[in-house]
Amino acid sequence: MHSTRDLRRRIRSISITAQITKAMQMVAASKMRRAQEAAVAGRPFVELLYRIQRAATTHVGEFHHPLLEIREVRRRAIVLVGADKGLCGALNTTLFRLVAPYDTKTTVFITAGRKAAQFVSHSGRRLHSKFAYSGTPRFAEAAAIAASARDLFLKGEVDQVLVAATRFVNTLTQNPLVMEFLPVGEIKALQIPGMELEQELRTDATAVKFEPSAEAVVGYLLSHYVGIYMHQVLLNAKASEQSARMVSMKNATDSANHLIRELSLEYNTLRQGNITKELLEIAGGQTV
Repeated sequence: MHSTRDLRRRIRSISITAQITKAMQMVAASKMRRAQEAAVAGRPFVELLYRIQRAATTHVGEFHHPLLEIREVRRRAIVLVGADKGLCGALNTTLFRLVAPYDTKTTVFITAGRKAAQFVSHSGRRLHSKFAYSGTPRFAEAAAIAASARDLFLKGEVDQVLVAATRFVNTLTQNPLVMEFLPVGEIKALQIPGMELEQELRTDATAVKFEPSAEAVVGYLLSHYVGIYMHQVLLNAKASEQSARMVSMKNATDSANHLIRELSLEYNTLRQGNITKELLEIAGGQTV
């Protein structure tokens, strides 16, 4: 049985922890709002760009762009987008579990975020390059990551590039996904509204004329599309990270407060019992 001194120490220690987690919860909530707004604000543009890209590449005819080339997959690269810090629940663990089954001999990793780089390093996987991205991901950061993956694909060092990241749904829901990045094609995993246009494009026989040429239009479109798509991936990852951290810190604070209440009740019960025992001893001594 614990003594009153031990209980006081535990209550004081847990109270300090609760104050820390509460402060972290408030900071994460502030960052979460900005990250969520950025992720949601960029979706309409990415969705429209996706529709334009699919319409252009579907009607381009016999033209073949290197970024559209489908090859037999012997080697692949995975762009792993993780969090910069921990204390965000199972967000990183769940994401890393998705890429664990890939063959380490034929898979090379491009990481974004410190936790992703640590996972690749500690698990003995091949790391091609690692990048950092800020609290509010900038397009230049996404373009650098996309360029690294694009160079691997165009040089023939890999036959496929995948992106493993977390898609932000809402504050309580973040879905880890592995999506095909290169060759550029239909993105099934993103669940972008309007994906039904794929069937429309396959049955659309409308003649399309490209000015100045199909090569110029599609080449320009694809080079920008991969960077913008990667930027949206980073925005979703940062919104997911801050949301998961806010929820995790809130749960930690609630658990600490609940434990404090239980320990306080135990402390008061024990203290009351000691007082009653002392009173009985005093009363017994007076009787004698």
